[in-house]
Amino acid sequence: MRRVHYERSGGPEVLEIATVEAPTPGPGELLVRVEAIGVTLPVVRKVRETREPIPLGGEIAGEVVAVGEGVTGFTPGYRVTGLVFGHGYAEYALLSSAMASPIPDGASAIDAVALVRSGLVALGALAAANPKEGEAALITGAASGVGHLAVQLARVRGASRVVGAVSDLSKAEFVRDLGADEVVAYEQRSWGEPVDYVLDAVGGELLTPAIAALAPDGRLVAYSSGGGTIEAYDLLVGAKSVIGFQMARIARNSPDLYEHWRQELWQYFASGQLRLAVHAEFALEDAAEAHAVIEERGNLGKVVLIP
Repeated sequence: MRRVHYERSGGPEVLEIATVEAPTPGPGELLVRVEAIGVTLPVVRKVRETREPIPLGGEIAGEVVAVGEGVTGFTPGYRVTGLVFGHGYAEYALLSSAMASPIPDGASAIDAVALVRSGLVALGALAAANPKEGEAALITGAASGVGHLAVQLARVRGASRVVGAVSDLSKAEFVRDLGADEVVAYEQRSWGEPVDYVLDAVGGELLTPAIAALAPDGRLVAYSSGGGTIEAYDLLVGAKSVIGFQMARIARNSPDLYEHWRQELWQYFASGQLRLAVHAEFALEDAAEAHAVIEERGNLGKVVLIP
């Protein structure tokens, strides 16, 4: 089978295709014939930043072709999606049955990788903000795979005003079409009227203006892998707070909540309350090009690989 790998850290150009044996599922694992792979910023960053090469994991969707010992609830022929921690950029991948969920009838593999993992992060970050009916929200990375869902979910959860923050105002029309009332660029000195909560997918230097955008008693939910530093004084003025959110903790420690959110996302999708945007579909051989789109923050919605 074909699989994407890299032998040294660097930019998208280090990604290569290798021909390897298809893996065999171990206890609790599913062997999935992969139909779609979601490309995410954390994986792109790891290729550039990790000292030693690591497996390219992430979101996959496809058909179960074999199951390992002890697996219940899934048999060959099931269509599933889930998060792979080993090699996911491949024609076949091993998926833990605990991380797998069925793809409903009428939904495609591309729908699944665009919705489930990104949607779980967006919905989880939103839940961490504890939004109240009628509050105002600001979403950074609003045109991204997670951000474009967060903009819509904030409205579904009762936001009276939604502001999308983007790297370039060329994305403004796309974000407004998702339901944002206003769109601001990161470089602007002011992001408009204060908001009650911020869902931040960017981190780094953007944390300072994000805190400044909060009204008194406002909450910032940080779920970015981009790091950054916040001055305590910026929180003291206005009694603002910062909440860290990590999806992996929910998956490990609160599986019932994790599953509830998955079902909630599919319901929103089926009812038309949540629209999925796929920026582009790339062949497995073009993984470098897909990573370049993410690095350059050029995507409007999800970037997908199709083996």
